[in-house]
Order: sequence, then C-alpha cells, then structure tokens
Amino acid sequence: MAYLFSSESVSEGHPDKLCDQISDAILDAALAQDPDSRVAAECFASTGLIVVGGEITTKAHLDIRKIVRQTIQEIGYTDPAFGIDAESCGIITTINQQSPDIAQGVNEKDGELGAGDQGMMFGFACNQTPELMPLPISLAHRLVRKLAELRKSKKIAYLRPDAKAQITVEFDEAHQPKRIHTVVISTQHNPDVSWDQIKKDMVEQVINIVIPAKLLDSNTRIFINPTGKFVIGGPYGDTGLTGRKIIVDTYGGWSAHGGGAFSGKDATKVDRSGAYIARYIAKNLVAAGIADQVEIQLAYAIGVAQPVSIHVNTRGTSSLSNQKIEELIAEHFELTPSGIIKTLDLNRPIYRNTAAYGHFGRDDLDVPWEKTDKVEALKKALQTVAA
Repeated sequence: MAYLFSSESVSEGHPDKLCDQISDAILDAALAQDPDSRVAAECFASTGLIVVGGEITTKAHLDIRKIVRQTIQEIGYTDPAFGIDAESCGIITTINQQSPDIAQGVNEKDGELGAGDQGMMFGFACNQTPELMPLPISLAHRLVRKLAELRKSKKIAYLRPDAKAQITVEFDEAHQPKRIHTVVISTQHNPDVSWDQIKKDMVEQVINIVIPAKLLDSNTRIFINPTGKFVIGGPYGDTGLTGRKIIVDTYGGWSAHGGGAFSGKDATKVDRSGAYIARYIAKNLVAAGIADQVEIQLAYAIGVAQPVSIHVNTRGTSSLSNQKIEELIAEHFELTPSGIIKTLDLNRPIYRNTAAYGHFGRDDLDVPWEKTDKVEALKKALQTVAA
C-alpha cells in the first residue's frame, strides 16, 4: 500500500540553528588551538540576547564574545530590525571546566579513552538518493539551503534569515519515492513585499529548481507562508536553544534517534562521535550492496571504551543475517572513542558548517563520516561469507 512520509528542515537563521552554530563555532575555535579540548558549549538566544554556558577544558584562549558576534553576522543578522543584531546584541557567558568526575572516566587508560557518557546512538543509510539519505529530509535541506543562497546573493532581496521547509513524499508499495505530495515553505521576509510575490518566487526560484520535475505534478500541494505573513522571526519571534533540532540534524524521522544532540560537543562525547561512526558504517554497508537500507544502533557506558551493544536492522533488505552484519562491523570498524576519533579524524575544527542543513548526506562538505572508503573491503568480506 502506498503511504506518505514528511520531513522538515530549518535555515541557518532559525533561532535553534543559530544557537547550534554558535556552540559549534566555539568548539571549532577551541580545537583549532588545542585538539585535545573538552568542550560542551550550550547557547540560548532571545530578543537581543545571547547566553553561552557549559563546560570547557582547553589550553586555547577563546574570545567567546567575538566568536558569537562573528557567527551571528555570518548568518545574516546584521540589522536591529531583525530582532537581533551581531554588533549590538547582549552576550552573557558562564563557562566552567569539565567535571573531574566525568574527566576521570574519559581520560586515557591503557591508551584508550572512555566514553564521555552513557546512551545509544543511531546511524542510517538507504538507497533513495545518491547521498544515501531518505528523500524527504534530503529535499527539505536543499530547499532551505537554496533560500539561504538566494538571500545571501541578494537575488531575492526581501528574504530574511529565518526559514523552514517541509516535504511530504508519497511512496509506493516497494517503499520507493513516487511523487511529491506536499511542499511547505515558511520564510521570513521584509514587510514591504506581497504574499503573491513571495509565492511566485518560492515556486519559480526554489521549488522548481530544487525538486526534480518528474516528482511534481498538478496535484502536488504547495503552501507558502501559510499564515500570510512572516516578518518577525529569529530569536525575536521565538527563543533559540542548542540541541533542539535533532531530527533535522539526522534523518528527518525516517530512522530512530538516541536523543543526544551534537552541536557544541567534542568527539569524546559519544552522542556525537557514536552517531557519526554509526552513519559511516551504515553508508558503507549500503554502498557495498550489503543492504538497501540499514539502521545501526550503538550503546555505550560512561568511562567504558567498547560499546556495550551493537544492533543492526536492515528492514528485510539484506540477504545476510543481522548477526553476520554485526560480525562484519566488529571486524572492519573501530568503535571505541579513541578508534572513532582516529578513523574519522575528529579532533579538528570541522563542526560549524554541520550545524545547519544536516550532519549527514552533505554533498557540499568534505566530512569524513560521509566517505565510502570501506566499500571494497566489505565487498571482499561479503564474497568470503557467500563462499
């Protein structure tokens, strides 16, 4: 039976995403000076105010206020009329060092780091798109990225930084995308532009450019700024908080999520690094033809290096048993925090750009967890299993 599935994405100017980017900009600044930095940076944004808190242990010298203002400026909040302005906003900081109780569990013992927390992380890949992501979240990200491109290039001069997009895809009985059922775009704008002009531009310059024509038809429903007006946005329209868009960050709801946010956390926090290695594993398994889709769950205990469990779910799309795939994972992938950090080279300032438009399926970023460099080894291993 055919069915519908929806996913949403939000722009870099969304208040929650603004906070994610500030948190990751702080992380990047620390790692650029001290790769061994321990960072857990949180951000709160409201009208004209940014609050940064958390635990940071580093040799780096960080000018938090400068980092905050630069990030806000790069996003595009450069006018007090937008509700927050990079030059004039208030900034409050409250930063402590990492708890020694946590540090003693994470610090190296016999050459291994312990996991920075307990919890479970998920990774997913499927063959719906070239980047091996679910189509709904992939298209939603592309819509808001296109909006940002048009805004920053001033090709649509009335656009402001805050925006959301939502895509509903109709799938057939074989779970393959059939058509686009509904497109929703809500974009912040200057007060002197008409709704008719916004709708025309969104259809012609965003939707028709981003979404393949074969997926659109006369029955596709399109909603542009459904309330009729979206002038007040960003932290002026709604408070922002780091880590509040975890489904946007991952798979748009198509796959499970362990609940832990990514932004502002260094790689000893397995909420982040565990989810990255799980995506890396899942993508390589699908790219190697072992499954059409696969979900990987890893679980860790704080202070313990090896995961306490590995779970595989191919949703019936693999000829191999889940147990065999788990054996392949154990053979070909390092799953300790030290092994993950080494494999993916995570002690580098690479995080700010992941904090908007998703951490996975990024064809515009050269992030290590999106590489498929294990495919040949997995294919050889598959031949051995088949023999």
